[in-house]
Amino acid sequence: MAVIPYLTTNIFDFGAIAQLPAVIEQFGMKRPLICTDKGIVAAGLLDKIRNTVGNTVPLVTYDETPGNPTEDAVLNALAVYRDNDCDSLICLGGGSSIDLGKAVGIAANHDGPLGEYGATESKGGGAIGELPALIAIPTTAGTGSEVSVGAVVVLKDGRKMTFASPNLFPKTAICDPELTLGLPKMLTAATGMDAVTHCIEAVLSPVVNPPAEGIGLDGLYRAIKLGNLEKAVNDGSDRDARWNMMMASSEGALAFMKGLGGVHSMSHAVGRIKELNLHHGTLNAVILPTILRYNEDHVGDKYERLRESMGLAPNADLADYITSLNQRIGLPANLGEMGVTSDMMSGLIENALADLATFTNPRPISAEDYEQLYQEAIG
Repeated sequence: MAVIPYLTTNIFDFGAIAQLPAVIEQFGMKRPLICTDKGIVAAGLLDKIRNTVGNTVPLVTYDETPGNPTEDAVLNALAVYRDNDCDSLICLGGGSSIDLGKAVGIAANHDGPLGEYGATESKGGGAIGELPALIAIPTTAGTGSEVSVGAVVVLKDGRKMTFASPNLFPKTAICDPELTLGLPKMLTAATGMDAVTHCIEAVLSPVVNPPAEGIGLDGLYRAIKLGNLEKAVNDGSDRDARWNMMMASSEGALAFMKGLGGVHSMSHAVGRIKELNLHHGTLNAVILPTILRYNEDHVGDKYERLRESMGLAPNADLADYITSLNQRIGLPANLGEMGVTSDMMSGLIENALADLATFTNPRPISAEDYEQLYQEAIG
């Protein structure tokens, strides 16, 4: 069992969930709120957590996390937190539940509207102080939020806001691949491509952080070169593939300490559209080829290193490879198939330009560029 001290201690392996009572005791958690969703409850994973904890502490539950966490959901969960005199948080689920729990922590310990603490706002992440003790238990292998510095929430004004602060790192992540064995094929594919996109965009970010870049390349080696993404999609009970994809997911988030890029800016802008309610990982997968083509001549030798880590031929076209991979694992071919239309363009461009990830794309992106990129991605 690997214990990886980075900025979050990550207890990682099959059976790691058994460590939860000890971690709860370590941080003096007396009455934690579990942030999760209905799917996790229906899958029996909440019961698994309750059985693991036993009578150690009383557990209060908020299970209304939406697919894209919203400010309204944060405030609803905060009301449950306060009404039950909770003192800490356990986030159980995919990135949505973990991000929602982080946002509840911000709201619980800080005054004023949640949006004021967004990374691009006047107060910004520097105003985020200590949060209640928070444990993250991922049940998907994609976002890596369990070890990341950030959280993303759709605000009441419709913006999809990134929050970033060292205080958003969970106290401990418990990564047990056992919890992902029942993940449906499409969710396995979408979350897996989220991890792949994190690794690729982190490597391409111009921010200098060789250790983070090396972690991203190792994540791609596990997911792509070793074939574990496709193995996990084709056989959800493949324990080795599930282990490696959960590791690649955490590695993607460790890597994007050095920033993301245009894929995430475009994805966040689409993901804020309530009527579509599209999955973040699926959006990343579909948009990724477009940004790979856009950035290709602006990253030095990084595409060579990506190809090597992914086990591709030296002359392989990365965008074409991702397009083919998306097709093989059953993801949509373009944004048009997902309901995105050209008449949404003005809102998409405005929000993508303002997104934090735009500032670490290796090639500057203008409003005109985003319009062309969205048209290409819509198909």
